[in-house]
Amino acid sequence: MSFLLSVLLAAGLLFGTPVDATATDDRGPFAITNAELVTVANGTISNGTLIIENGRITALGTDVTIPEGATVIDAEGKSVYPGMIDSGTRLGVTEVGSISLTQDFNEVGALNPQLDILTAVHPNSRLIPVNRVAGITTVITEPSGGRISGTAALINLHGYTPEQMHVGGAELMTVNYPSTGRGGWWDRRSDEEIEREAQEAIDELNLVWDRAAQYAQIDSAHTADPQAHEAPSYVPEMEAMLPVVRGGMPVMIRVNRSADIRSALEWIADRELEQVVLSGVSEGWRVADLIAEAGVPVLAGPVIATPSRSSDRYDRAYENAALMHEAGVTVALRTGEDANVRNLPFNAGFAVAYGMPYEDALRAVTLTPAEIFGVADELGSLEEGKQASLFIADGDPFEPATAVTHLFINGYQIPMESEQSRLYEEFLDRQPGATLHPQE
Repeated sequence: MSFLLSVLLAAGLLFGTPVDATATDDRGPFAITNAELVTVANGTISNGTLIIENGRITALGTDVTIPEGATVIDAEGKSVYPGMIDSGTRLGVTEVGSISLTQDFNEVGALNPQLDILTAVHPNSRLIPVNRVAGITTVITEPSGGRISGTAALINLHGYTPEQMHVGGAELMTVNYPSTGRGGWWDRRSDEEIEREAQEAIDELNLVWDRAAQYAQIDSAHTADPQAHEAPSYVPEMEAMLPVVRGGMPVMIRVNRSADIRSALEWIADRELEQVVLSGVSEGWRVADLIAEAGVPVLAGPVIATPSRSSDRYDRAYENAALMHEAGVTVALRTGEDANVRNLPFNAGFAVAYGMPYEDALRAVTLTPAEIFGVADELGSLEEGKQASLFIADGDPFEPATAVTHLFINGYQIPMESEQSRLYEEFLDRQPGATLHPQE
């Protein structure tokens, strides 16, 4: 394919007519009746009714008055679940993997704390509709690359602007912890070289943290007494680190190898970080007791993956979340995907099949990530007063045969269509040439 054609295709994907035409402007009231309400937080309500008004769940239970003029959705034989949350994706910041023009999740250089991923989110991404119709309403979209990648953001999968999609205040500074592993079979470094380079990377990370702490001290002194203390010279990287070193912004540390997890936990303790979460953690099962003892939550996954070492059992990746959960670690699940974020429920299903209790796996894609990200008062369960981000399904959402029939995000009823569903409908009853050469 020529470069010009690639650019034209990318432009079509990025700037063409939005697939979703977003949702109806009507935010209710809606009444979902005769449903099994899987609240996650407070058990399951059989033959229940749930009311949505002005973007909120205003009532749910078996004895609920339906507001006058409400749109009634009869969910007999179906279940209502809180919208699922994927704790690690690139959704909204990448479109076509082979076209760099459509990828906006990293910057050049090793230290980019000033990168705010929210500014790069593309609300009309073609990947959003096909993923949300699987019941995923909210995701962490994150930057990557370098030692400090920038700020990840929690977004709802509906909105005309990134600000509308942003779930208020839920941001995390992302750090790629230095790895002592080999990059692949082509990595010919000696063990000594690997250890030396990893230590140099940790030293670099410590230097950045020390500089940020010093910058914060100078800034605080100036704020307290501008006459006696000069303001620090503006440095974007250090300015972005201020809420981190002051404890106002959580740190998400991406780490996978067991030895690196041990090192990361020691680094966390040395730095006295309180708001911190580990992400990826593919070998977390090897050091689950240490993670539990440290009290650090993890964003585990993908679950549907191959073992990290050729000597491991084939199912270690499938068991990883369950083994950490069994050890007492707080576990949320992530796919690490963009186009296939829709596989989040199947990642949870694999976790269940390989030892994680069903209720805990459901919690790991709903309420637990909401708690980790500090938005449990808004998302993660069906409770009165919470944001109406939920879906109706005709079966277990972890089963491939289950269909999601209705979807709400922040109270808006979302069309159950995507690029794929529109193509399916078009070719199901196609008339050759009708689209390209319509009759005069």
